Amino acid sequence: MGRKNSKKKKKERYFSHEETLQGVLDISRSGMGFVMVENLPVDVIVKPGDFNTALHGDTVRVSIKEQRKDGGRMQGVISEVLRRKQTEFMGKMEMNEGFGFFVAETDKPMPDIYIPKQNFNGAKDNQRVVVRLLEWEKDGKRPVGEVVSVMDEEDSSDLAMKEILMENGFPLEFGDEVMAEAARIPDQISNEEIRRRKDVREILTFTIDPIDAKDFDDALSFRVLKNGNYEIGVHIADVAHYVEEETALDKAAYEKATSVYLPDRVNPMLPEHISNVLCSLRPHEESLTFSAIFQITPKGQVKQHWLGKTVIHSDHRFTYEEVQEIIETEEGLYSDEILILNQLAQRFRKQRFKNGAINFSSQEVRFKLDENKKPIGIIVKESKEAHQLIEEFMLLANRTVASDLSKIKLKNKPIPFPYRVHDNPDEEKLIPFITFARKFGHKFDTSSPDAIAASFNQMLVDVHGKPEQHVLEQLGIRTMAKAKYATENIGHYGLGFENYCHFTSPIRRYPDVIVHRVLHQVIENKLRVDKKMEEKCKHCSERERAAMEAERAANKYKQVEYMQNFLGEEFEGVISGVASFGFWVETVEHKCEGLVSLNSLLDFDDFRHVENDYCLVGQRSGRKFRMGDKVWIKVVAANLTKRQLDYEWVVASGLKDGRKNRKK
Repeated sequence: MGRKNSKKKKKERYFSHEETLQGVLDISRSGMGFVMVENLPVDVIVKPGDFNTALHGDTVRVSIKEQRKDGGRMQGVISEVLRRKQTEFMGKMEMNEGFGFFVAETDKPMPDIYIPKQNFNGAKDNQRVVVRLLEWEKDGKRPVGEVVSVMDEEDSSDLAMKEILMENGFPLEFGDEVMAEAARIPDQISNEEIRRRKDVREILTFTIDPIDAKDFDDALSFRVLKNGNYEIGVHIADVAHYVEEETALDKAAYEKATSVYLPDRVNPMLPEHISNVLCSLRPHEESLTFSAIFQITPKGQVKQHWLGKTVIHSDHRFTYEEVQEIIETEEGLYSDEILILNQLAQRFRKQRFKNGAINFSSQEVRFKLDENKKPIGIIVKESKEAHQLIEEFMLLANRTVASDLSKIKLKNKPIPFPYRVHDNPDEEKLIPFITFARKFGHKFDTSSPDAIAASFNQMLVDVHGKPEQHVLEQLGIRTMAKAKYATENIGHYGLGFENYCHFTSPIRRYPDVIVHRVLHQVIENKLRVDKKMEEKCKHCSERERAAMEAERAANKYKQVEYMQNFLGEEFEGVISGVASFGFWVETVEHKCEGLVSLNSLLDFDDFRHVENDYCLVGQRSGRKFRMGDKVWIKVVAANLTKRQLDYEWVVASGLKDGRKNRKK
């Protein structure tokens, strides 16, 4: 496979007086600011009077004023706000005659926002509202904003979801200019546009998506060729055709860079008219697509491929459940085609793992919601062959596009391109994991990245079905680097690919839109070198992390909301994490995680944290609470404001007499 070595030696840097650095501003509750600069060992201190309109989480330029000779923190002044993390805030209105002030609900100090009367938008004094920051000059004047919406105080869950989105920098609504641009895009496909494209409307084409999906951004086509090979097309919504560069629509999509999927809603990257109508590959409609069309032998060998713009006509919309039933029963609509596609996908999958991809299994937990979006149940979704069918063909398309574009040179240099990269495992994280895995009889060959991947896969085979499976999988995933977008093509370690990118989901990911544009320029021989490509990669990676943080926070809120129904009840759980202050337990029945604090264990023993064994150990009894252990817990508190569940360990029968008699 030839994994690439991305490790480089980092030189120690010294900064001259007035040198400018770029970083992210973190404002403490006390009001002091700290700018976190990449590859800088210490943050830059910024006093409140030197923020120059910057707010918590903003990406800024900071000018160095002082640098300590002992290598301690430098002091700086913010000279420019490069990008705001958050432009919409939740809080309360304070009205005056002809104007008002918005007071944000935040534990991070920020000034009140001035709201002119014409920007009230129906808001009244003391109402809870969402306000959008419009402008803020550096001359000391207050920031100016407008009321976006008035909140429904009765729906606390809705407020919480909106607050989570805004805290992570995702606006709740698109601006008027963006919506107007989207509305002006014609629904009809012109004959002139069809003539520019490869016409594959007569070939059998269908989509396979979740049952509740509204935006279908990928489709598969299938036909048997005269030579006995299969022609399989991976057709992706041509978002870049509709979203032109540098328009308000494009800028809004770039700022978000991703759709955000919360338990009860989607915060889309693009307005609904584009994501659910114009670009959605709906059945029995003609659609504009960007396609990767492959000729594949019955044994799964890719003989040739073609990349370009197409027009398709989807014949049917399948759900994953319908396709899974066809795979299992070998009967149903287009069963012959689906069974062939599945056989090929399973061949690709087997070959991928043979080539060094790591086979971590994944469970997706979703909430079953009532008509008021309250959680009433938990649904655990596992990856089945229907999901793997789509996954393998999307991986094939992504890999092919990246491989082709990696060969393109301009003035003997690779073209700037947003690869999806995944670094080799971090040695510091790997060593304690290998030590822990050895206790279960698993050996690791660390002689090379390929050998580590092979060891991981062997461990995952050996551990399947055993009690320690969950803990070793979870810890193994935590040792891995995080995938990101970058112009330096170091390969994708987890997938085992030398070349990889995101091409197949442009409705919900902005990097895919960039990939479409670059690929089209190359095909048309009109390549424009984008000098800001690395900056765009970093931005998209940061927005992806923010979306994941929002999704985690929203899932945690729904967990707490759901477990409020079970206060005082006892459940079996698995220890999912250990720290010096207690351990986390995920209930087997609900997959809801809560904390058993060290304080709640003081009646039983004095427990100490053994970090390299991922456990707490009783000093007198030797009792261990280790990751992966099954325990019984009682639900004792569910705090929605903090999004926190508190559990207590339920002592197993026969151990209750071992409690420590605490002196009062």
